[in-house]
Amino acid sequence: MADNIAESMEDLALLVLRATFGRFLAGHGAQKLFGWFSGPGQKGTAGWLESMGLTPGQWWAAAAAASEFGGGALTLLGFLSPLGPVASLGSMGMATAKVHWGKPIWVTTGGAELPITNMALATALMLAGPGRFSLDEVLGTALPRWAALPGVALAVAGVTLGLKTSATQQQAAQQQSAA
Repeated sequence: MADNIAESMEDLALLVLRATFGRFLAGHGAQKLFGWFSGPGQKGTAGWLESMGLTPGQWWAAAAAASEFGGGALTLLGFLSPLGPVASLGSMGMATAKVHWGKPIWVTTGGAELPITNMALATALMLAGPGRFSLDEVLGTALPRWAALPGVALAVAGVTLGLKTSATQQQAAQQQSAA
C-alpha cells in the first residue's frame, strides 16, 4: 500500500513538472511559430535570428519553433517520451550560447538562468520518463531511454552548427563594413 502511494506521488510529481515545463515551452514556441502571446511569429523570429548571424533565418526560426512548440507539446502530453524533452535541448542550448552567454546569470540582467533551468528540467524528464499519468501510459507506447542519445547528439550538433555559421556570418559582415 505504501509503495503504491509513493509511486503515485512520484507520477504526480512528474505530471506537475511535465505540465509546467511543457506548457511554458510550447507557449514560447507558439510565440515564434504563430505569433501568439505577443510573439514575433515566424517572420519576426527569422529577422531576429538573422541579426545574430543565424542564416537563413527562416530555417533557424522553423527549427527553434519546432523544438520549442513540438518538444513542449510532447512533454506536456507525456507522448513519445523522451523525444519531447530532448527536442527542447537544442533551442535552449542555442539560446544559452547565442543570446545569454557572457552576461550575469540572472534573467533580470539578460542571463541564461531560464534556458539553463529549462535544460535541467528537460534532462530530468528525459531520464525519469513521463510517469503513469501520460499518453505513453494510456496508449502503451514506450520508446527506450537510449532513444534520447541520438537526439542529444543531434541537439549538440545543431548548436555547434549554429554557432559556427553565425560566427562566419558575423566575421564576413565585419570585414565588409571595414572595407
